[in-house]
Amino acid sequence: MNPVDLIIFGATGDLSARKLFPALFQLDAADLLPLDLRIAAVARQEQSIDTFQQDLRSKMAGYMRQEINEMMWERFAGRFSYLSADFSQPQAFGALQSWLDDARVSLFYLATPPSLFAKICEQLSHDGCLTGPCRIVLEKPIGESLDTSRDVNETLARFFDERDIYRIDHYLGKETVQNLLALRFANRFINSQWDQSCIDHVQITVAEKVGIEGRWAYYDGVGQLRDMVQNHLMQLLCLVAMEPPNSLEAESIRDEKVKIVKALRPIDATSVKDHVVRGQYSQGVIDGNTVPGYFDEDGCESTNSDTETFVAIKAHVDNWRWSGVPFYLRTGKRMPDKVTEIIIQYKALPHHIFGDGEAPEPNRLIIRLQPNEGIEMTMVSKRQSLKDKLSLQTHTLNFDFREDADIDRIPDAYERLFLDAINGDPSLFVGREEIEESWRWCDQLIAACQQCDVTVNAYQAGSWGPSKSELLIDRDGRGWHV
Repeated sequence: MNPVDLIIFGATGDLSARKLFPALFQLDAADLLPLDLRIAAVARQEQSIDTFQQDLRSKMAGYMRQEINEMMWERFAGRFSYLSADFSQPQAFGALQSWLDDARVSLFYLATPPSLFAKICEQLSHDGCLTGPCRIVLEKPIGESLDTSRDVNETLARFFDERDIYRIDHYLGKETVQNLLALRFANRFINSQWDQSCIDHVQITVAEKVGIEGRWAYYDGVGQLRDMVQNHLMQLLCLVAMEPPNSLEAESIRDEKVKIVKALRPIDATSVKDHVVRGQYSQGVIDGNTVPGYFDEDGCESTNSDTETFVAIKAHVDNWRWSGVPFYLRTGKRMPDKVTEIIIQYKALPHHIFGDGEAPEPNRLIIRLQPNEGIEMTMVSKRQSLKDKLSLQTHTLNFDFREDADIDRIPDAYERLFLDAINGDPSLFVGREEIEESWRWCDQLIAACQQCDVTVNAYQAGSWGPSKSELLIDRDGRGWHV
């Protein structure tokens, strides 16, 4: 395998300091990076490599939980070059072209606004930076609609083969998400009951405590549907609902996920008001602190925006496995807790034979992606008692990934994704067809919301969203897990 050069565009940005470089540092400290890996940090600023490294280390220290080991830092920093490039200037990548080596794989990582994707690709080609073996890694969003996602993908296709394009959804790099595949397809007793005959419904919740974090101008043109549902929640839904792939090769996994997106029942003007709830947070209290409402956030440019910061959706996958099983999706900002979890609610037993008391709660499988990654299963057993012969109680079997793995921390998703991109493994990255089919479904839903005037409902920061989201699931005789 050819040695790899990693070129990070937007190297001085927040994502680079908060996620990318810490992930690379952890991989290097664990001896998982190739010894001959070189890293080029590319940004607009004119500065020396020493200044860049000092600033980067200071920022990383604020994001990493453990102290940065001096010896490990010296080894890590020894991989770096810093290159200044103003994308608006001709021959912007002349210095990069000189740095690159056609005998090595160039792995370009675009940690930049999506508006720069096309410009960077065109400039790389114009300046002779794509003459050797190349791969490219892109952050979401890949467009803001089906049409714009196609524009991005067409631009990428002009310069890179599809097999060399790595579209990141960082949720796919989480240990728990990968464990979902193992849970489903490596355990016969789970796999044999993973369908409409045993499962009552599925809940997927992605809740954030933070607000829009100073991104008002960007976020107000996007909203939670485009920012979270089209990518993160859609990927989780696909992994829960997909059929067993023929192998763990990227194409095999992607093919099964695409089938699920295509099987999603459209939500149009005839159904949107019964299947979608939109919300927008107002001032409230989180962890004892007063937090501002959406229109009180820094950078607010309009006080009559109907951009949603919360959305709840009742979705259906119209195939044999999931016929009649609703998927309840929920995501929002300024929630009481930072929670990402998947709930598999099993059906109640058809007949209760244990005494005159109430039937026990049905079994429930809880897959936690954050904050404490792991899997829980609720089980029913006999209460230890001589007085009550067959009194039942519910126990929770808890599989905590950190305790079980004998490690002091769970690897960050970016560590797995970097490692796979360096090794040329695209199985945990998103394919073009997945992106475009997902946008097709979301575009129809968004258009239906606009056509039927599905207004945003106010909810207090620190709550679990507008009351209508409770009614969405309550009218089916069910309730949210949290």
